[in-house]
Amino acid sequence: MDETKKNGLGAEADGVIEGRNAVVEALRAGSPIDKIYLQKGETDKTLGHIASKARAAGVVVVEADKRKLDAMSRTHAHQGVIALAAVREYVSVESILRSAQDKGEAPLLVVCDEISDPHNLGAIIRTAECAGAHGVVIPKRRSAGLTAVVAKTSAGAVAHVPVARVPNVPALLKDLKKQGLWVFGTAADGTTPLYDADLKGPAAIVIGSEGEGMTRLAAENCDFLVSIPMRGKLNSLNASAAAAIMLYEAVRQRLG
Repeated sequence: MDETKKNGLGAEADGVIEGRNAVVEALRAGSPIDKIYLQKGETDKTLGHIASKARAAGVVVVEADKRKLDAMSRTHAHQGVIALAAVREYVSVESILRSAQDKGEAPLLVVCDEISDPHNLGAIIRTAECAGAHGVVIPKRRSAGLTAVVAKTSAGAVAHVPVARVPNVPALLKDLKKQGLWVFGTAADGTTPLYDADLKGPAAIVIGSEGEGMTRLAAENCDFLVSIPMRGKLNSLNASAAAAIMLYEAVRQRLG
């Protein structure tokens, strides 16, 4: 088998769809697509058509420079467009809350505020599943999505944990509070020590990005900023480890 074909098959298995015809076909077939990357500065009609068709289908379209597309490409023939397939469709936040209600349980949600590393997102989804969280919410932009890498890292948990995608995390937090959920953000300088946080009721746990932590607006829309005790010389944990600690404190309290 020639190298380009072999790379192409590997790319498809990883959910990377390259080239104009392949992306147009995936959109026409209604395949779940996580994100489409278009080459910045290209004014080609076909790329414009792909962008408008994608946006009409609710797919996130991101402009990227040629260097980024070349780095993502497996076939070296991306023609200015690469799509990442989603391993499953996103759900609505309402359906996650409804499922908690149907089970007669206080909702437990994990809100990922700009987690860009797919391995971290996959690990968070895996822990959310193990801890019995009702769903995970991610923003549409500046976030990893439900790609093949995330699915693999989640060890199959993406098949069981509903994931919603929202345009604006601060607006979502405001809405969750109106619906009676308490919002707990993780922050190194949080004023509520972890073991003083009451996670038994309806709760949303917000996990900030790997480097920066929560965005300012997300932090401002939390009811409590929770600090995890640090006994060593470092002052922060990996995002997925912080999520695991928060979730399992909620599990401990809910079992008691």
